Amino acid sequence: MHPPPRRRSGVRRLLTAAAAALALPLTMLSTGSTPAQAAAVQCSVDYKANDWGSGFTAELTLTNRGADAIDGWTLTYDYAGNQKLSNGWNGTWSQSGRTVTVKDAGYNGRIAAGAAVTTGGQFTYSGSNAAPTSFAINGTTCAGAHQPPIAVLTSPAAGAVYTQGETVPLAATAAAADQATVTKVEFYDDTQLLGSDSSAPFTLSVAGLTVGSHSLVAKAYDSMGASASSTPVGITVASGPAVVATPTQLGVQQGESGTYEVKLSKQPSANVTVTTARASGNSGLSVSGGASLTFTSSNWNTAQKVTIAADTSGSGTAVFESSAPGHAKAAVTVTQLGAEKTYDARFLELYGKITNPANGYFSPEGIPYHSVETLIVEAPDHGHETTSEAYSYLLWLQAMYGKVTGDWSKFNGAWDIMEKFMIPTHADQPTNSFYNASKPATYAPEHDTPNEYPSQLDPGVSVGPDPIASELKSAYGTDDVYGMHWIQDVDNVYGYGNSPGKCEAGPSDTGPSYINTFQRGPQESVWETVPQPTCDAFKYGGTNGYLDLFTKDASYAKQWKFTNAPDADARAVQAAYWADLWAKDQGKGADVSATVAKAAKMGDYLRYAMYDKYFKKIGNCTSPSCPAGTGKDASHYLLSWYYAWGGATDTSAGWAWRIGSSHAHGGYQNPLAAYALSNYAPLKPKSATGADDWAKSMQRQLEFYRWLQADEGGIAGGATNSWAGRYTTPPSGTPTFYGMHYDEKPVYHDPPSNQWFGFQAWSMERVAELYQQTGNALAKSVLDKWVDWALSETTVNPDGSFRIPSTLQWSGKPDTWNASSPGANSGLHVTVADYTNDVGVAAAYAKTLTYYADRSGDTEAASTAKALLDGMWENNQDALGIAVPETRADYNRFDDPVHVPNGWSGTMPNGDAINSSSTFESIRSFYQDDPAWSKIESYLAGGAAPTFTYHRFWAQADIALAMGSYAELLE
Repeated sequence: MHPPPRRRSGVRRLLTAAAAALALPLTMLSTGSTPAQAAAVQCSVDYKANDWGSGFTAELTLTNRGADAIDGWTLTYDYAGNQKLSNGWNGTWSQSGRTVTVKDAGYNGRIAAGAAVTTGGQFTYSGSNAAPTSFAINGTTCAGAHQPPIAVLTSPAAGAVYTQGETVPLAATAAAADQATVTKVEFYDDTQLLGSDSSAPFTLSVAGLTVGSHSLVAKAYDSMGASASSTPVGITVASGPAVVATPTQLGVQQGESGTYEVKLSKQPSANVTVTTARASGNSGLSVSGGASLTFTSSNWNTAQKVTIAADTSGSGTAVFESSAPGHAKAAVTVTQLGAEKTYDARFLELYGKITNPANGYFSPEGIPYHSVETLIVEAPDHGHETTSEAYSYLLWLQAMYGKVTGDWSKFNGAWDIMEKFMIPTHADQPTNSFYNASKPATYAPEHDTPNEYPSQLDPGVSVGPDPIASELKSAYGTDDVYGMHWIQDVDNVYGYGNSPGKCEAGPSDTGPSYINTFQRGPQESVWETVPQPTCDAFKYGGTNGYLDLFTKDASYAKQWKFTNAPDADARAVQAAYWADLWAKDQGKGADVSATVAKAAKMGDYLRYAMYDKYFKKIGNCTSPSCPAGTGKDASHYLLSWYYAWGGATDTSAGWAWRIGSSHAHGGYQNPLAAYALSNYAPLKPKSATGADDWAKSMQRQLEFYRWLQADEGGIAGGATNSWAGRYTTPPSGTPTFYGMHYDEKPVYHDPPSNQWFGFQAWSMERVAELYQQTGNALAKSVLDKWVDWALSETTVNPDGSFRIPSTLQWSGKPDTWNASSPGANSGLHVTVADYTNDVGVAAAYAKTLTYYADRSGDTEAASTAKALLDGMWENNQDALGIAVPETRADYNRFDDPVHVPNGWSGTMPNGDAINSSSTFESIRSFYQDDPAWSKIESYLAGGAAPTFTYHRFWAQADIALAMGSYAELLE
């Protein structure tokens, strides 16, 4: 299998006016005359197999149980049968007879105390396939890893509906492993503890649940200190008796029929008749069975079927309502699909799971959470935060829903939600009228490590003028910026209370709150961040709020600041492009025209991502004294890592600033969006030069891909106009792209930003869409090479399980760019360090192959796309969507120190102290109340690395979109 994903969800480092930096690891040197003696290895090995009858994959997690690090490891174990090694990953695998030996891969040779690494191999066999019983590391026999208990919530049933005030019966079964016993089971409503039971049968009766959706979880503890949570079960509490229907979204192919189930939410005192009829929509759909169903006081909770038949020619949706006297009615949306549209039916089924309120993907306001689960740390540091990325995926998901069903209200509604909650209102950015485009911002250098912050502002460094501010104001009649902020604390967990239009309203505020995190350089991982409010009124933090942690100045003013993630805004434009095409194909272009016009406006402002951070000239800018730009010569025409804007909160004596970014990453480019904003009339911006800028950008982005393409086919990191974020001199011999210097890992280094294969899949998918729409020759040449490489590194097993690249390693560098005669890049290389079955990345990869195969006719690309989609559909479904377990060894970093300068002290809104002793967890004490926290406690105390099955919104949306794309193009 694969090591834990290092970073997901668009992993971004976003820097505002003071920009970023962080600390490189320090080498610890010992002194004294006595040589250090290696401690005896203490270890455990956890073995898991995925068996399909004639072969299997084995995942082995090696945990260091000792107090000292293991530097270099060799694992040995024996099979009892005829298992034969085929290949392995995350180590050098060999076999002699029945003995398997795995040597570390170098990059994973060090196992810190309490940490774990994962390695895996693939085998063939016949006969029996018993798991090995003994393992050794460096010759020392290891203990078997203690398996956590298993918890299953058996009551209530998923989708059950209860009446307000009614008691909800909770029940769970739990079993412990390794001679342990179950000591108690706790019951949670999301993260709220409802109660516990210490003896079987494990039950709890709960009254007083509020009207709305609830996600219930059972958590079992065993006598060895291990714990595990059940899969969440979603229920609804209604204000009165109701008819319950499951599912609420149904696809029926032409000439076929489909069923949904109905029952009552509450036992009636007399017989109740439920009648079902089409309330609106497609007349090609009709009730063919179950139009009238009788429920009694005995069978009221036993589901009965309603059958919907589709004629042989119709299309579109219909809403069917099942109603009964004295009961709230249930509505089911049924979509008539083409006769062969199996993958559209899959899209609708998964869409129904994602949008089911009881499954926990959305806040009460309709905002998509980063994940259903709350304990998750990657770029967002809490699962119920969200990102502009998630909003953009919601738009794309609803666009595909419109294509499949003809209903465009949900796409428009998604834009409205995004505009209301994630694009700052005028009240959030109140002083833009003071912005001086001739002096956009004051320079502050970025630094390498967090301990070098705060960064001194330097007004003596020349800054170029902003050449697009005036034309944007002329086009749209406002000084405000129309772009999404990148991160939001949806449930106000931190307690800043920066909901739209408010500034530090505090923990009592409800609803989404704007926050920011990354601010201190390329080495600052999420584990070293200090979360801050976007509007800093000095109510929390220290004397100057949080500002003096990042910038050094003589005095500080209360201020607001926002940071945009350009890949998300570009994806929103991308979604709008497809929505417009699909709606017009249905004769419904007018349904989305107003929303598409807003996307064009967003794309106009997105041009700030094309500019050097301080509007300096592009090319060979190797000292802070390099010349400022004079206009468009400050534009690199690529999508950079961010743009940001801010100002004073004082509307009577204000000031404002704007910056771009000097760093461009290959994974952020979106030539399809650039094409739409320059060539597709409904999306051409209103500004004087917007369309022309995007036309240049499309060509420049494609050239950028070609320049970054390794000899094998992968796309390398990126380029910068400001080496180290402070316009210093790069190493001699660094190649350039239009004067920008090659940066193997632009923007962030912990972990390196060029390692994640997801950036490859996301990015090439956009290139493939452009190629599919236009046949662009440069896009095709990049894809031809990339697809061959990616397919050569992809394995699909007979049971449908698969392995795709996960972590990439790079060597060498590209040739300096020559647009008229591009180099071959024979010295730039990529290797795959390990592999994964990540379903979200696999879906993006499948979409790339789908769009590429549609235009090129490549049969291997088409068949692999299908195999990936079929494999995850058949093997990885659960009640909430499609997901796979992940072992998160990186969670040993909950105790990582967070740099706070000596003498600086302050508090978080909940009272957590911020000082030089702070850690990631100490300023986030709310995690201790999370139902999954005990898994982290156990790991930090020396237990095995915890395993989670996460349901990330972007991944579920991407899987659904991949199904819809395959249905459209290849089915």
